[in-house]
Amino acid sequence: MSTTTSHQSFAVHPSDHCVPDDERAALLAAPRFGTVSTDHMARITWTAADGWHDRRVEPYGPLSLDPACAVLHYAQEVFEGLKAYAHADGSVWTFRPGANAARFARSATRLALPELAEADFVESLRALVAVDKAWVPTGEEMSLYLRPFMFASEAFLGVRPAQQVDYLVIASPVGAYFTGGVRPVSIWVERGYHRAGPGGTGAAKCGGNYAASLLPQTFGYDHDCDQVCFLDARTKTVLEELGGMNVMVVGADGTVRTPPVSDAILQGVTRSSILALLTDAGHEVREEPVVLAELLAQIASGEVAEVFACGTAAVMTPIGRLVGDDFDVTVADGGAGPLTMSVRAELTDIQYGRRLDRHGWLHRLA
Repeated sequence: MSTTTSHQSFAVHPSDHCVPDDERAALLAAPRFGTVSTDHMARITWTAADGWHDRRVEPYGPLSLDPACAVLHYAQEVFEGLKAYAHADGSVWTFRPGANAARFARSATRLALPELAEADFVESLRALVAVDKAWVPTGEEMSLYLRPFMFASEAFLGVRPAQQVDYLVIASPVGAYFTGGVRPVSIWVERGYHRAGPGGTGAAKCGGNYAASLLPQTFGYDHDCDQVCFLDARTKTVLEELGGMNVMVVGADGTVRTPPVSDAILQGVTRSSILALLTDAGHEVREEPVVLAELLAQIASGEVAEVFACGTAAVMTPIGRLVGDDFDVTVADGGAGPLTMSVRAELTDIQYGRRLDRHGWLHRLA
């Protein structure tokens, strides 16, 4: 029979059905992104009457939802994504969880959900990783992906903010985001469909934004592309972001440009970290609109040497090709550019504890 123990503010209810050690070792040997979950999940409940309460770590398992559950009808939900990294001394750390907590709170506000305090957010990660530390992989490019999310769990058919909300954290051991590891990817530039618009939910990390990107993504697949880059909804001329990543452009002179964050672009934690590292290294960094027509001309002339995408899951991914309904352009020699790969190496070295963390970005979980 399970026993209940206390882990600071989170009660821990151990699972009776943990994956055996040998099976877990086999799963960790070659993890596939988002396909395997650890033995437990962290959870907190919120009600309008009682606020946040019942903090616990419990066995991972299906959720029981009423068919009238508000999230199923009105998509009132937000989520985050970050990773836990195994260091050489056996400790486990995460990267800038305070920034994720702040973005999670902003997303919640935009979706009329209650804000979760940063202390609860970070402690939920620590409590889960402490219980499931054995699930943190140690191989090259491997980590434990952490997925905090919040959804309207009230059973109610009515268009208003929910009076009951659940917050959970699940975790999945992962390797490289793209099959085959770090390699240049091809990007379909979508003109007809848009991920978000002015005044919408583009700056919030909510499922609806990703759902809106899926159909255009199939168009990309039809053109032998890996991902989709969206243009602004107002003029259809300016790059915004990929379906799940920010985008950056490297000039031949070392200048780096990226679209400025707005109510239509997600404020990426990896994005801001890269900009800081580039500034540290003396590169000129400009947050300014990137006009598609100008970018294509600059790639052709050699003024643009590299283009890359960045985000928590993939970290940094070189873009080797941009494709649209009337263009197909290869960036430089189509390979992974030196600046992209050097900054990626610096960032991942910090995350895995191989390089000094000058900015104080790391937070120990176990």
